[in-house]
Amino acid sequence: MTQIIKTNVLGFPRIGRNRELKKAEESYWNGKSSVEQLLEVARAIRLENWKIQSQAGVKFIPSNDFSFYDQVLDQTLALGAIPERYNALKNNLIELYFAMAHGIQRNGNDIIAMEMTKWFDTNYHYIVPEFVKNQKFSLTTTKAADEFAEAKAAGIVTKPVLLGPVSFLLLGKEKEEGFSRIDLIDSLLPVFAEQLKSLEKVGAEWVQIDEPCLVLDLDEKVKALYTKAFNYIRNNTHLKIVLTTYFGGLRDNAALALSLPVEAVHVDFVRAPEEFDTIINAVPDGKILSLGVVDGRNIWKNDFAASLALIRKAVNRLGAHRVWVGASSSFMHVPYDLAAETDNQSLAPEIKRWMAFACQKTSEVVTLAALAENFNDPALQNIYNQNVADNADRKQSPLIHNAKVGERVNTVTSDDYNRKNPYPARAKKQQERLHLPKFPTTTIGSFPQTAEVRSWRAKNRKGELSNQDYTRLLKEETARAVKWQEEVGLDVLVHGEFERNDMVEYFGEKLNGFAFTKNGWVQSYGSRCVKPPVIFGDVSRPEPMTVDWITYAQSLTQKPMKGMLTGPVTILQWSFVRNDQPRSETTKQIALAIRDEVVDLERAGIKVIQIDEPAIREGLPLRHSDWNSYLDWAVKSFRLSSSGVKDETQIHTHMCYSEFNDIIEHIAQMDADVITIECSRSQMELLDVFGRFSYPNEIGPGVYDIHSARVPSVEEIVNLLVKAQKNIPAERLWVNPDCGLKTRAWDETKAAIKNMVEAAKSLR
Repeated sequence: MTQIIKTNVLGFPRIGRNRELKKAEESYWNGKSSVEQLLEVARAIRLENWKIQSQAGVKFIPSNDFSFYDQVLDQTLALGAIPERYNALKNNLIELYFAMAHGIQRNGNDIIAMEMTKWFDTNYHYIVPEFVKNQKFSLTTTKAADEFAEAKAAGIVTKPVLLGPVSFLLLGKEKEEGFSRIDLIDSLLPVFAEQLKSLEKVGAEWVQIDEPCLVLDLDEKVKALYTKAFNYIRNNTHLKIVLTTYFGGLRDNAALALSLPVEAVHVDFVRAPEEFDTIINAVPDGKILSLGVVDGRNIWKNDFAASLALIRKAVNRLGAHRVWVGASSSFMHVPYDLAAETDNQSLAPEIKRWMAFACQKTSEVVTLAALAENFNDPALQNIYNQNVADNADRKQSPLIHNAKVGERVNTVTSDDYNRKNPYPARAKKQQERLHLPKFPTTTIGSFPQTAEVRSWRAKNRKGELSNQDYTRLLKEETARAVKWQEEVGLDVLVHGEFERNDMVEYFGEKLNGFAFTKNGWVQSYGSRCVKPPVIFGDVSRPEPMTVDWITYAQSLTQKPMKGMLTGPVTILQWSFVRNDQPRSETTKQIALAIRDEVVDLERAGIKVIQIDEPAIREGLPLRHSDWNSYLDWAVKSFRLSSSGVKDETQIHTHMCYSEFNDIIEHIAQMDADVITIECSRSQMELLDVFGRFSYPNEIGPGVYDIHSARVPSVEEIVNLLVKAQKNIPAERLWVNPDCGLKTRAWDETKAAIKNMVEAAKSLR
């Protein structure tokens, strides 16, 4: 029987089943393998991904969803929007590509990377396109066509994926004044059409054009731009187009999206179920609606009963031939395969039953389409009944709820959200206690985790290294780091975090309500992969988590040692979160657990405590009308975690790779004594808003990019700090890197920190 309802996957994890891409890239970057070996690993990953989806029965399988670093960077290179500073590398596209991603400092080249920021409200990072007034575009690579042809040669017909022209411009940044990047559309569209023609030549029938910016607030000029762009595209290609949106509802952009001259429109109904009736009743005659009903952002098993109700309603309204069943977004945001989780100690079978990763979600898409057409099929009935039973078991499980946690949350008062005195009074007491020089220097927290340190952790987990020996080795590494920091002249030290695997996973392992995977990796950017914890139930702290390590490090020095914690919003954002209660409630539970740790650190004599919140901007809703509600509970959660200490204790926070202009007042309301932020890639542009707003507390703008191997000179850092003083008074200015140094090598770290300290001393 021919399936009438088609199935649609938007994208698949590109890191490989066992993070093969990460290993191949890092080997290539370190000069240990050739570009041919890197390309071969990439081909193998793509082929496996296509085969998995083909064998599952997916009709519309994506291609060109693979990337070595980031899909926006891929499109930037493909369309020839290459900043001039990379001109010397244009004859070597792979070297050019990686230089744009993370800079280059070798063979006579010393070129900074392009700016990087968060992809909408995810923990994925994209490379920001740079545009100049007379920007030239040209088709520089035919990656999309090449990968379609590669799949076709393997017997699999795919649906190439392209980032659409309007979102491409909107997600970029003007690098000079006097023009708006959206005015570049006339120059861009002919090259985008050329890209589409390259797909036609290799036999593509459908193309997925991603326009995620359609879920944002758009002004009338941008809305008109969409109409202009897609009319141009329609007149310049014979390809069938599925216009793809995700991460939110269309709202006031629904009529626009549905009016564009495309064959199909995809909508994320996981994020916007309330729009379902409005959308299905507004779809023009003949147009296909792709239903995003399988969650591409979280790891919980689909609720077949709820999804089928939506699919049936759409079929009744539109007809089965005009309905596709699909993922809400690309599956790149979830781990590869739940079948790889074979350790029942790490992930309890009861909790595993509630979960689905990319491979399982692919099967869910296909199964839902089949159930919608053949619900009474006995084999399908068995699958459906098991799904219903698993979802019911999760709702009723005693693992989920802890009455004591609920009671404590209910006892929180307004006083718990406030320090005893405002910042000016606290700052005076803190200076009297800490005696810090002008332009105090510090780092963000972590130091390089060498292969040796990682091997100790692996051996300890395998039982090959005793807990006693493991702790001894980590203490020795910590002592070396503390001694080196004293020698180089840093003012506020850190213990290096050698005992930590990940800034969220480490804390999750010590909190109740969290579960963990062994192979649940997802890409953050490039070769950087993270393994998010799973918050399945109520969160509480059974015992201190960091006090022993921080007090040990403090015992090694007379200088202040920072206590290092991850904040409640970041723990929430960088975990897979339970979806059976509001996110604000889960964050409040985490905040109380962190508050207990902060108070214990203070009692142990720690004078400086950093509560990192790099994800607070990332969690901001995509629509302005939803901001106030989120920011209210996000800021309160930070204050709840940080306000249990005395005035003399200095509270730091850290944020990275975010635009702060529109939430600066709320950042100030967090009332951290010191905030450190990423600034080097933007050449201190991010500080403009802190100056205009007259940010009241202390600030440490990152003076060098830790995601690049290049070492900044003393002069370069001094110049950045001089620029920073135009917005931040010198008496409130700290000196620090952009972010933690865990992923860097010790030689470049030592050279960069030495230059950073020398720069601060020269300014004093």
